[in-house]
Amino acid sequence: MMSKSYTNLLDLASGNFPVMGREKKRLPRVMTVAGVISELDDDQANSVTSDVPSSIIVDRIIIVANQLPVKAKRRSDNKGWSFSWDEDSLLLHIKDGLPDDMEVLYVGSLKVEVDSSEQDDVSQLLLDKFKCVPAFLPPDILSKYYHGFCKQHLWPLFHYMLPYSASHGSRFDRSWWEAYVAANKIFSQKVIEVINPEDDYVWIHDYHLMVLPTFLRRRFNRLRMGFFLHSPFPSSEIYRTLPVREEILKALLNSDLIGFHTFDYARHFLSCCSRMLGLEYQSKRGYIGLEYYGRTVGIKIMPVGIHMGQIETVLQLADKESRVGELKQQFEGKTVLLGVDDMDIFKGVNLKLLALEEMLKQHPKWQGRAVLVQIANPARGKGKDIEEIQEEIQTSVKRINDKFRQPGYEPIVFIDRPVSLSERTAYYSVAECVVVTAVRDGMNLTPYEYIVCRQGIPGSDCTAESNGLKSSMLVVSEFIGCSPSLSGAIRVNPWNVEATAEALNEAISMADGEKVLRHEKHYKYVSTHDVAYWSRSFFQDLERSCRDHFRRRCWGIGLSFGFRVVALDPNFKKLSIDSIVSAYSRAKNRAILLDYDGTLMPQTAINKVPSPEVISIVNSLCGDERNTVFLVSGRGRDSLGQWFSPCEKLGIAAEHGYFLRWSADKEWEVVGQNNDFQWMQIAEPVMKQYTEATDGSSIETKESALVWHHRDADLGFGSCQAKEMLDHLESVLANEPVAVKSGQFIVEVKPQGVSKGLVAEKIFATMTESVRQADFVLCVGDDRSDEDMFEIIGNAINSGILSSSTEVYACTVGQKPSKAKYYLDDTTEVRTMLHALAEESIPPPSSDIVT
Repeated sequence: MMSKSYTNLLDLASGNFPVMGREKKRLPRVMTVAGVISELDDDQANSVTSDVPSSIIVDRIIIVANQLPVKAKRRSDNKGWSFSWDEDSLLLHIKDGLPDDMEVLYVGSLKVEVDSSEQDDVSQLLLDKFKCVPAFLPPDILSKYYHGFCKQHLWPLFHYMLPYSASHGSRFDRSWWEAYVAANKIFSQKVIEVINPEDDYVWIHDYHLMVLPTFLRRRFNRLRMGFFLHSPFPSSEIYRTLPVREEILKALLNSDLIGFHTFDYARHFLSCCSRMLGLEYQSKRGYIGLEYYGRTVGIKIMPVGIHMGQIETVLQLADKESRVGELKQQFEGKTVLLGVDDMDIFKGVNLKLLALEEMLKQHPKWQGRAVLVQIANPARGKGKDIEEIQEEIQTSVKRINDKFRQPGYEPIVFIDRPVSLSERTAYYSVAECVVVTAVRDGMNLTPYEYIVCRQGIPGSDCTAESNGLKSSMLVVSEFIGCSPSLSGAIRVNPWNVEATAEALNEAISMADGEKVLRHEKHYKYVSTHDVAYWSRSFFQDLERSCRDHFRRRCWGIGLSFGFRVVALDPNFKKLSIDSIVSAYSRAKNRAILLDYDGTLMPQTAINKVPSPEVISIVNSLCGDERNTVFLVSGRGRDSLGQWFSPCEKLGIAAEHGYFLRWSADKEWEVVGQNNDFQWMQIAEPVMKQYTEATDGSSIETKESALVWHHRDADLGFGSCQAKEMLDHLESVLANEPVAVKSGQFIVEVKPQGVSKGLVAEKIFATMTESVRQADFVLCVGDDRSDEDMFEIIGNAINSGILSSSTEVYACTVGQKPSKAKYYLDDTTEVRTMLHALAEESIPPPSSDIVT
């Protein structure tokens, strides 16, 4: 029975918003795809990608974010709106790193509410003059989506704040989640209105739109799409508390490239994918990728930078306005420390004030000399937490100023108002040190801006020192995204007030020569890793991640946020039962090779004994004299021999082919080249050591192999231990005639020269030697070991063991990347197919013959 909550999700995903209201008239398409435009509202999982090239082929990228990079205000006559670019918007600067001939289109919402009667006119104006497509969110959705789910749930959670009680953070509200889904769907509809899916790239930004990739991927299976998260991504222990954790993870994985500011954020995301979805990442030539249903989802680690040209232009403006000179005069004889923070609970402003108080107490020489100028930008969110932190900060400022105030001196200058970039750069220019004590922050570009401002402009007042030497000092929290990039900064744990106080003293007491060296190092990095460098690097990786899109065949499967695209080789297709039955009936000598677990028997089955149905099918196939039927399994020969004892003519290859028996009345052959198992005495103690240290793991001892299982262990720890064990075993067994391999939740040690592929080759060769060369081959399996069989078939044809006219049906179970050319969905379909072949093997009873 489906829960009510998931019914709601399915309704939302299909476009039904019973409590959210109806969507307004949408902007007309400006670019077309083949198909019926009137059907674009239908959000079925079928791809709308076209085999016909579009009439307009332009390199273009659609940048999607919560807000457009434009400012809007009512005209003075209150008739209509006037718009201008928001020069402070990061989105506006992305184009500096993109190819010169690439068109950039923006999709997002406006900061103002536009009446429904004006929306069409505003949309057309923004599209014509700014290449912007506005998404108008109904007020009821906007409130729950942005101020509810985004700001009251995702934002605190991603900054490590859990709602332990009703008074400490906001509890999960499903109506907020539904509004978040509804808002993301509205954004997707705006993208769909203007997209040319065969030619366009889509770049989605930040946590407001984390489920948008699923809506777009449902419509365009091969869409080239990237996502960048500008906030922290929390550790798996925090993220796992999110009630809709898997829905969001799976939605993000519908992107082709997912970007993060730091390795820590990416590592946390990868850990969540491992622990919750069982996905393991691989690193190759410096690139990190997640294999997800045949698609490789790239993971990008690149911190964003600042726009150098904008900062330098604003510096010149501040110089012309003489603001820098005024501040130098105001703070003459003082050492200025500067803080620039948003007013929210994660910026650690009060911890900074307490650290300054501690420094003045422990180092009295700075009393009357050291001044902290704290600029507090207006809060972006609202609520009781913001009010409490504001009151706490105001109380601390008053207390510290009362305590250390002297004639003409106050230790804290608190600026609680909006400060323009021009005024901010003037403060940067006069500050000896910038202090950032955020307890958690996605990136924080304040230190970058400060470094550029301290470099200054030649010939102006905006130089750091009168002697021409440039210097800057930074005290930064180790919990902010820019911290790893600033190796010359003094990093602190802001919770440790005493240590932060000592860091402040060290920063402003440091020798000038050391300050200059640190500044030069930082400026070289910041000036070369600007926002253009970041966007160029991301787009190049997006191109690389999508280069095979139009070579692969794609299927969309799954409902709601379980939707994903399976990307497969163009020659890979589902096995047609009618086709294989036809080929089977024509053949004179058939070879049928079947895996057991995951092929004839479901992997999830607890009772692994074959059912009467399986025994009956196998016996029917073996009863046809034209058939050579083999069960090729990793299981031991005793269990397989006992289970299939009714199938007297069945061949069995046990333990991946180390033991082989042609029929029940024949002896077991040892196929392996080496019968010396002394290596087990080396490998088993190592495995036992890891088993004792890994709860839920176990060792399976076979006659020819040892297998370490960790399916029931903690997902992350078991995977980590498996990798460590693999390295350990390869090291201690380097001189032994064995192979150490990892598989799905296993590490196996077995003799060299043993594989299912070699078994297949031996069977084909034996049939050819006995003048019964196979003209029909069916090979079915589901895991990595079966890929050896699929691969060997091609070699067998080239070597003459199989004829070039042999009809080959290599089939894997499940839609996934494989060397096989065919697939069946599950074990039920495998049995159905084998049953059809078995019926073809049995002659009809005489009573059915019409005379």
